[in-house]
Amino acid sequence: MKFLMRERMFSIGEDFWIEDESGERVFLVDGKALRLRQTFELKGPEGETLAVIKKKMVSVRDTMIVERDGDTVAKVHKKLFSPLRHKMVVELADGQEWTATGDIIEKNYKIESEQGEVAQTSRKWFRIRESYGIEIDHPDVPLVIAVAVAVDELAEDSRHKED
Repeated sequence: MKFLMRERMFSIGEDFWIEDESGERVFLVDGKALRLRQTFELKGPEGETLAVIKKKMVSVRDTMIVERDGDTVAKVHKKLFSPLRHKMVVELADGQEWTATGDIIEKNYKIESEQGEVAQTSRKWFRIRESYGIEIDHPDVPLVIAVAVAVDELAEDSRHKED
């Protein structure tokens, strides 16, 4: 399944829709402006909250937490040492680990588990400016979308720290 993700140019409080290949709005990423930490809610088309993505307040490295119904289902953080490629680690609550590797800042990366590819992102699939595609090969689409939002936010933070 492919989805169109809007690249955020970016401020907390901005909302954006994620569309499927046919242009239907399927997920809303709702940025929460008046919070102490960066927080986003992933909502379905009817407004139901599917996940909350927020930055961990105190950690050795920048970490985004994905929650469902108040329970942490994933933690996303940069790998401490990754000299050749950008790499982020996704620790799932069930003990699995995914990795996001590739050119994360340019939105050309893969999310992989021990069983294989979970998702891939690319700017090539859609010709809409300031957007990129994500192709998901995993049954829990909202979880993968929430992880991609977290990866995108951490990459954006890194880019701003380098400037």
